[in-house]
Amino acid sequence: MSTTTNTEKINLKLRGMSCASCASSIEQAISRVPGVESCNVNFGAEQASIQYNPRQTSIEDIQAAIQEAGYSAYSLQKQAMVTGEDDPEKAARRLESRDLKLKIIVGGIISLLLIVGSLPMMMGLNLPFIPTWLHNPWLQLILTTPVQFWCGYRFYIGAWKAFKRHAATMNTLIALGTSAAYFYSLFATVFPNFFLSQGLMPEVYYETAAVVITLILLGQWFENRAKGQTSAAIRQLMGLQAQDARVIRNGREIDLPINEVQIDDTILVRPGEKIPVDGEIISGNSTIDEAMITGESIPVKKEPGDRVIGATINKTGSFKFKATRVGTDTVLAQIVQLVQDAQGSKAPIQRLADRVTAWFVPVVIAIAIATFILWFTIMGNVSVALITTVGVLIIACPCALGLATPTSVMVGTGKGAENGILIKSAASLELAHKLQTIVLDKTGTITQGKPTVTNYQTVRRFSHDAELKLLRLVAAVERNSEHPLADAVVRYAQLQGVDLSEAKDFNAIAGSGVQGIVCDHLVQIGTQRWMSELGIKTASLQQQKDTWEAAAKTVVLIAVDGELEGIIGIADAVKPSSVAAVKALRKLNLEVVMLTGDNQKTAEAIARQVGIVRVEAQVRPEQKAAKIGELQQEGKIVAMVGDGINDAPALAQADVGIAIGTGTDIAIAASDITLISGELQGIVTAIELSKATINNIRQNLFFAFIYNILGIPIAAGILFPFFGWLLNPIIAGGAMAFSSVSVVTNALRLRNFKKSS
Repeated sequence: MSTTTNTEKINLKLRGMSCASCASSIEQAISRVPGVESCNVNFGAEQASIQYNPRQTSIEDIQAAIQEAGYSAYSLQKQAMVTGEDDPEKAARRLESRDLKLKIIVGGIISLLLIVGSLPMMMGLNLPFIPTWLHNPWLQLILTTPVQFWCGYRFYIGAWKAFKRHAATMNTLIALGTSAAYFYSLFATVFPNFFLSQGLMPEVYYETAAVVITLILLGQWFENRAKGQTSAAIRQLMGLQAQDARVIRNGREIDLPINEVQIDDTILVRPGEKIPVDGEIISGNSTIDEAMITGESIPVKKEPGDRVIGATINKTGSFKFKATRVGTDTVLAQIVQLVQDAQGSKAPIQRLADRVTAWFVPVVIAIAIATFILWFTIMGNVSVALITTVGVLIIACPCALGLATPTSVMVGTGKGAENGILIKSAASLELAHKLQTIVLDKTGTITQGKPTVTNYQTVRRFSHDAELKLLRLVAAVERNSEHPLADAVVRYAQLQGVDLSEAKDFNAIAGSGVQGIVCDHLVQIGTQRWMSELGIKTASLQQQKDTWEAAAKTVVLIAVDGELEGIIGIADAVKPSSVAAVKALRKLNLEVVMLTGDNQKTAEAIARQVGIVRVEAQVRPEQKAAKIGELQQEGKIVAMVGDGINDAPALAQADVGIAIGTGTDIAIAASDITLISGELQGIVTAIELSKATINNIRQNLFFAFIYNILGIPIAAGILFPFFGWLLNPIIAGGAMAFSSVSVVTNALRLRNFKKSS
């Protein structure tokens, strides 16, 4: 549950939905609760995402509204993950599967007896090996009644609840269709003379009602199993977490359940063990397999000061680390929450299916009534009119339409999480495949984000002691900055044995530099542009500066009391995977742009190394979002990739914001997609996954639409005048049952998605 200023957001798991119309009904019920600001119900994910004002309503009020509408809901909190409780969704799905299986077995045995008993009449043949008593209508009535009202109980309950809400759902269609067959047969059984007096045979269709109910239950059982597999990613993520931690308290090692670990606890991890929570190594070295979180298969070397992620596996050495995030704040818990949010969101492509399903059931009922009237008027044959009417009611199924998009999104976002790509919403997943331009930040995105000082020179070339004195002034100011370049300078000063002193009146000028007062001297460190604005002459070091920048180094100038005193060259190595990633992006016909606050020469030198042609350099942080806007005004769909706080506005401005997972929390919060490993190859994988998911959704929508477009007219008897063909309602029931299964099964094919190497 996340919290904003005045509202809270909660995800509820829903039970009892049978089709997309149910999702619409629940949305209406929740939206009517005072204090609910927005609500999104996802039929495929069986999930409701609700934004509400806690001062006006509560979770209990919302759950009561859902229950009053005929459904149930429970909170998708993260306790199950934190405390190791059994997955409530899995337990509920298992219970429903068991109930369905029992009714399918009972309905299947009875349906088989009814079909065998009806074969002589259906085939118009005398079959002596079939006992005549099996065709006795009274016996068939006795056999069918428990199937109709016990096995089919759920359809009547669902139809009645929908009726009370003045709505109609798939349950309405099944209840009407099977009831028409059952009660018509009942009338013919009790009053056969009514039909005989009119020259008609008192035919019964008990087997139709029983078989249709059994087949639809069988379809729901398959659908239930398949939908359980679409959320497998969440369960797999939850299963990654360690259950215990070896905590060192008061000098003693004690094993504690993971939910008792506290921030700042010191934890010991031995080779082969899972890391229980997030933290920072304080002693020891090791290599850690982070594949389950980042998707990267090569173990990562870790040493004191490095971050470790809970649920990853320690491979080689022992180490101690300080816990920095526990419980629901760990990276794994946040990943689970993000995947749940994404799976519960709606993709824009789903709007079409939503509009169709909103009118689907009422239109089908109208078509069924018209079919009965038409055939009865034309032929005066109750049997033909009844078979076609029941066929229309049974074959029409809004389920496939409702499942087409969300099931693919669930599998797609889950597959993204497996590969270390967190996709925050279905809309982002859908939009990613349309991208035309990828804008890359330089530091921490293309480069490793761990710059080091490679060159240092003073203007006056003082003695060594004088150089250290200037460096001490510089380090005193830079230690107040969070910028990676400042960190590099401070580390360099410490390596030179410089003691860090305090600076007063520190001030950071975004995109320019920093300044402060140290030992009564005004120390300013920053770009040449800023020095020029300050009126400080830099010509004496211009040649050195140009040389270093041509070698892809970032250069900062040092001024003391308004006079240029020194220059520092800082290098940040390009990530090993950046060249291949840029090449892969260009192969996808994407324009790749570098956007950086660094100077033109350094930016171009880095761009040449990785194969980027278009460079936007010397861009201030506040100008980055505007640059993205300019690209969008050119008619391009733009993705921004960055990791820093200063990238956040540009990430938000872009059509798809992609954050580097090793970057700042603010950048991650402002993004639509997060690459946990920090490798640019993740962009390629995200785009390929988006394309695969959208193709899968289109296939599902095609199957769902074509099934209903062809199935309903055939069931209504459109082929009867030409070929004498009528669709048996039993076949219609089977087709309906497996239409949803086919859509979910097709969505599950996405689990075979493989990222390109």
